[in-house]
Parts: sequence; structure tokens; C-alpha cells
Amino acid sequence: MDNPTPSILIVDDSRVSRMLIKSLLLAQCPQCTITEVGSGDEALILVKERLFDCCTMDINMPGIPGTEAAEQLLKIQPTLRIALFSANIQTAQQVRAAQLGVPFVAKPVTAKSIALVLAHFQALH
Repeated sequence: MDNPTPSILIVDDSRVSRMLIKSLLLAQCPQCTITEVGSGDEALILVKERLFDCCTMDINMPGIPGTEAAEQLLKIQPTLRIALFSANIQTAQQVRAAQLGVPFVAKPVTAKSIALVLAHFQALH
């Protein structure tokens, strides 16, 4: 991430999951600016108003699914780096992530999986 203070958008309907992802991200990237939203719909509104460097996106949420939200976010901000997170590890979800060109991260989220996501985000620049 070239930006000295990367901005990361966390999209997850679970407040507990958002808190966990945020704490793991800040432990490894203390200079990051974190914004949290609880749905893909909220993320789409926010991304039209503000640029983000990276995004962690839950797949299974009320309203628009994370895969669809990710696809729409990339149309709005093509340089946004996204990682899809889900406890649903079905092949279809992983194939969809691959089609979008984004990594799939199985929940529960760990320090190791966050490190892999941050490495992926950095490798894109």
C-alpha cells in the first residue's frame, strides 16, 4: 500500500466480526484508517463519496450479498483492493471470488489470515 496511511473499509453485518477484523488490522497496520459499515448497501453509498485503498467484505449479509457488492464497488472504484470473507466455504463462493480477482478468506478471521490479506493488498502495488 503506497499510501502512508491506507484507508480500509470493513463491510460486515456482524459488529463482533467488524471489531475483530479491525483489531487484527490495526495490530499489523497501526497507521491504517479504518471505516466500518454493516452492509453492502452502506458500502456502495460510502464508496461513491470517499476513496478507499482496501476493503474487507463479508459475503453473507442481509440485502446485497458481498460478492455482488464487491463487483459494484470495483465498478465505482476500480483501484479498490478487496478481500472477501466468509464462513461459507463452498466452492461456488471461492469460484466467485476468483472471478472477481479477489482473495477468499475463510472465517473465523485470524491474525494469519489478516497478514495474508495485507500482503495481497501490498502486492497489488
